[in-house]
Amino acid sequence: MLAAQRRDLRDLAAAGLCQRVYGGALPASPAIADYATRQGVQISGKERVATAAAALIRPGSTAILDGGTTTLAVVRALPLDLRATIVTHSPTVASALAGHQDVEMYLIGGRLFKHSMVACGAAAVEAARGLHADLFLLGVTGVHPEVGLTTDDADEAAMKRAPARQSADTYVLGSSEKIGAASRFTVLPLTEVAGIVTDADAGSATVRALNVPVIHAP
Repeated sequence: MLAAQRRDLRDLAAAGLCQRVYGGALPASPAIADYATRQGVQISGKERVATAAAALIRPGSTAILDGGTTTLAVVRALPLDLRATIVTHSPTVASALAGHQDVEMYLIGGRLFKHSMVACGAAAVEAARGLHADLFLLGVTGVHPEVGLTTDDADEAAMKRAPARQSADTYVLGSSEKIGAASRFTVLPLTEVAGIVTDADAGSATVRALNVPVIHAP
């Protein structure tokens, strides 16, 4: 029976339907799909999360924006007259900031990870380690009470850790499809972030079990 269950889990993991962990398996995140596919996933939820997260970027502050479709929605939610400094390793996010005339924008370069349209690799990580920011808006593919914050690529996970450790506060962009899901590589434990911005049900047992401050996107 146990051997059969393990085979079933291996088959589900191979099909991308779960992420195997010690002692069992967790739901796989739909956010591991390619960038073009993710643009059509949970659009309404991402927009609500983005609006709530955009309010965290204060005038005069320095913010680092991760890559991803939710972060792109954050840029669209920013006031056009915002005065701030924004750093990103995402060329798509940088391009979207072109219309914000009072935003001073810095783009981190490196090897382009096309799956997420972000710069990764040693050069990008080294550049991020030279930054000091008030805020980092972090995108991940999984937010789980026990596993923590995860993504599906090792280099991308390393890139996400660097700005998180150079920022006074890190908030996670956690739209509902990511809550309770897990991917292969750990980004950070939940204890290292200031909070989660999510549209998930506030009464959800999984949300309550996160045990970090939660900003609920209306």
